Amino acid sequence: MSAAARRALVTGASGFVGAALTRRLLADGWEVHLLLREGSSTASLPPESGQLRLHRHDGSINQLIEIMRAAAPEAVFHLASLFLATHKPDDVERLITSNLLFSTQLVEAMAACGVRHLVNTGTSWEHYNGAGYNPVCLYAATKQAFGALLRYYVEAHGLRVVTLKLFDTYGAGDIRPKVLNLLKRLALEGGSLEMSPGEQLVDLVYIDDVIDAYLLAYQQLADGVQLNAVEEYGVSSGHPLPLRDIAALYAQVSGKPLHIVWGGRPYRAREVMVPWHHYNSVPGWRPRMDLPQGLALFHAS
Repeated sequence: MSAAARRALVTGASGFVGAALTRRLLADGWEVHLLLREGSSTASLPPESGQLRLHRHDGSINQLIEIMRAAAPEAVFHLASLFLATHKPDDVERLITSNLLFSTQLVEAMAACGVRHLVNTGTSWEHYNGAGYNPVCLYAATKQAFGALLRYYVEAHGLRVVTLKLFDTYGAGDIRPKVLNLLKRLALEGGSLEMSPGEQLVDLVYIDDVIDAYLLAYQQLADGVQLNAVEEYGVSSGHPLPLRDIAALYAQVSGKPLHIVWGGRPYRAREVMVPWHHYNSVPGWRPRMDLPQGLALFHAS
C-alpha cells in the first residue's frame, strides 16, 4: 500500500451498503478503518489487513476519540443506523442511542481530533408526501434530528458535511428482509404471497450507483466545493415504479410466475405512496444501472 494512501473511517460497514462502500474504497487504494459496535458481524467484510483495520466501539466517547485519533482519517463515511419502519415503545431507546447518541459522539470525536470531512447518510423518508420535513416514522425523525445537530458542529467546529438521502437500495448479494427478497423467494420456491394493493411507487437504486454517489460526495468535500454548510442530496433513480410493475418485471427477469395476492394485506401506516422528488443530485452523478439488468444481477446472486 502506498504511503500516500488516503484514509477513511467507515461506520455501518456490517450493513449491505457499508460493506459495499468498504470494498470499493479498498479497491480504490484507500486505507480503511471500520468502526463497529461490539458484536457486529464481519461476515460480509474482507479480512483485516494492513489496508483494513477494525475498531470495536465500547459505547464511550473517550474510546471513540482514541479510535478517531489513531485512524486519523481524511474522511468519515457515516452509514451506521438502526432502521425500523415502525417502532414499539421498547424501541425508542435503541433508536435514540443508535441514530442520535452514537452519531453525535462520532462528530464530537471528529471535532476533538481535527477531522473535518463527513459524508453522512440520511433518508428520503424525512419527506413524507414530499414535504420539506415530515418524517414517515421515528427512524426518519431521528435522522433529521441528527441533521440539525450537525449544523452546530459545522458552525462551531468547522466540519464540512455532505448528507446523502437514500431511497431504496438493492444489488447482488443483498439479503436484507426487503420486498425484493420476498419476490426472489417466491420465484425460487413458488407458493403465493399476500401483499398490499401495490400502487405505491418504489425508487430502486443499484448498489454500485449508490457507492458512486458516496465517492463523488467525498470528492466535493476534498475539492473544497462545499463550505460552511450541510449540503444535502437525494440518491434516486429518478424513475420510481409502482410495486406491481416491479413485481411484473421481476417475474419477467426471473422467468418464473409470481403468484401475488394484491390487496391481501393493507398498506402500512403512513405508507410512502409517492417518493420525495424535491431534491438535488450529487453534482456529476447519475444512475447507470437500469432496473432490468439490476434485477437480473440481484436474482442471480
